[in-house]
Amino acid sequence: MSPRLDRPAPPYVQIAEHYRLLIRNGELTEGAKLPSVVEIANDWKVATATAAKALNQLRVEGYVRSTNQGTFASLEHKQTTGPDRLQMLRATGNGYRPGEIVEVVSAELVDANESVASALELPVGYTTVRRRRVYRDDLGVVAVSTSWLPGDLADVAPELLLTQPLPKMTFGLIEDRTGRRLVRRRDVVAVQPAPADVAEILGIEVGVPSLTMTNLYWDDEGKPTEFAIDFLAAGRELSAEYSLD
Repeated sequence: MSPRLDRPAPPYVQIAEHYRLLIRNGELTEGAKLPSVVEIANDWKVATATAAKALNQLRVEGYVRSTNQGTFASLEHKQTTGPDRLQMLRATGNGYRPGEIVEVVSAELVDANESVASALELPVGYTTVRRRRVYRDDLGVVAVSTSWLPGDLADVAPELLLTQPLPKMTFGLIEDRTGRRLVRRRDVVAVQPAPADVAEILGIEVGVPSLTMTNLYWDDEGKPTEFAIDFLAAGRELSAEYSLD
């Protein structure tokens, strides 16, 4: 086995993660004021440039907004994606951000079409579980999310076919029932025409170009376990974090 270095994250990343978790967990609610750059620098014993870089990282990710009055928690337009939810679930036991609710509008067995079959490495027509969820917050619909899973997972997790939220979400249920831990994912962001059933929920015309994120997850056996696509409502945005240090 090759040796690995265990290097701590840069200070600004650690500071940003501290406040990011407070916001995600609801300890800093919408509109709550964060400490100033000087206060963060003093509390964390870092340079003001480092503190400013941490707050800027949170702004880029959509967790805060800044005015001449200070910096405030703000998740009004941030889209929580599948990978975000998995990270939150493992960190806090809860995959939803503050103020967000989910409605499972359908859960059923369907035959895999060509794109689903290709993603899950199954034959076309193979039985899959299809779950559709609508995420909402106090501004309305956040996203319409549809996921497909191999149908045999319904044998060990029949809850997948119930139209109700799962206590540990799809990720946690699969890991608990199969022992197969999710270890890899691929994300694709694209603009796609909204199909009729999704457009109706989003309140837009059929075929209107919409921002989407498609996710594919693999377990520790190298098998695809879930293929999902989220159609975002108007005014929502995607963000990603990259450390360049």
